Amino acid sequence: MKIISDLHIHSRYSRACSKQISIANLEKYAKIKGLGLLGTGDFQHPEWQKELKQELTDDGTGIAKTKNGFSFVYSTEVSLMYTDGRGRRVHLVALAPNMEIVSQVTEALGKRGRLDYDGRPIFKIPCPEFVEIMREISPDIEVIPAHIWTPWFGLFGSMSGFDSMIEAFKDQAKHIHAIETGLSSDPPMNWRLSQLENRQIVSFSDSHSFWPWRLGRESTILDLKKLTYPAVLKAIRTGEGLKETIEFFPEEGKYHYDGHRNCNVCLSPQEAKKLNNICPVCKKPLTIGVVHRVDELADKPEGYKPKNAKPFRHLIPLSELISAGVGSGIATQKVWKVYHELIKEFGNEMTIVLEADEEKLKKIVPDKIVDLILRNREQKIEFQPGYDGEYGKPIFEGKKKEITPIKPAQKGLSDFC
Repeated sequence: MKIISDLHIHSRYSRACSKQISIANLEKYAKIKGLGLLGTGDFQHPEWQKELKQELTDDGTGIAKTKNGFSFVYSTEVSLMYTDGRGRRVHLVALAPNMEIVSQVTEALGKRGRLDYDGRPIFKIPCPEFVEIMREISPDIEVIPAHIWTPWFGLFGSMSGFDSMIEAFKDQAKHIHAIETGLSSDPPMNWRLSQLENRQIVSFSDSHSFWPWRLGRESTILDLKKLTYPAVLKAIRTGEGLKETIEFFPEEGKYHYDGHRNCNVCLSPQEAKKLNNICPVCKKPLTIGVVHRVDELADKPEGYKPKNAKPFRHLIPLSELISAGVGSGIATQKVWKVYHELIKEFGNEMTIVLEADEEKLKKIVPDKIVDLILRNREQKIEFQPGYDGEYGKPIFEGKKKEITPIKPAQKGLSDFC
């Protein structure tokens, strides 16, 4: 049984999230996307938890079901902000096997801070202590470092992160079985660290809405005999049943390269180093991106692949491809019309982007869109890299511009990003 899963999402109670997020909308668009398993997100938030109790039923397997039979795993993300000689800001995902355990987690976290102001609550709890608290409640709670390389809130982030798992989790590091790549990194980048070699690599969307260009944009494909929480847990902890990951092209992530968004400065790590990591415009330190940070911590060369490496594929969401093909905004009726015509024929987005027959596609949509779908599938799309919170931009037509060292007096800096 192959299941495409996205276990890191948010509810409408998290900041900067769609106010239309509901279990019904998540189920509807997950099916359209081709997902078979979602995380609930934000399970400790009092209002969202009420909805989870009303909308979902535990079936005894650790998988929560809607009335239509769609599957969820109880999940949440927390922000740990504390000082251990240096200011730390780390986001962690936690998975739980049932509502009883969720209630115990809610009670424990409620003693350490407010749960009602944000679906992603903030606690002054060090990483090792958080894992310890979770394991005291249940050894079946899984803690996964979220978007591990993000500068501001990733475990290895350049702004407030750590240099190693041991430094971050101390004696609890043995209970960290997997890491989430985040949008700006992919498996090959993570393979370069020996300390990650015995940990699984998973990918989830961290979606702030239910739209198909966000939900499942990163996901993990599981191959299980039966969908149960123990089977999902085993896949995450050992790799047995973890088939492959679907990745954003890391260049499209918001923190792939170094730079300053407000200064329109985007630089490769090599170019940033020549400038001593100082912005050529404002003369302040650059936001160091994921590629640069990986280079700092890597002890393996580019191209290294461990023996236990899982397959992966980079994919741009279908809506984005259609948008480029028809020359209209991603959420416009023009794009939705083409999108729904394809869904009607092929069933879901993942089938379209991964395996739909070229000739069948040509009977439904213009050749330009078919070409983009095939180029996406064949990993033949280039990007202007993302940087400092700015998404990267796919180069669907023309040549990729070279990013060259920028001098302070240069104008038109946005051309390089």
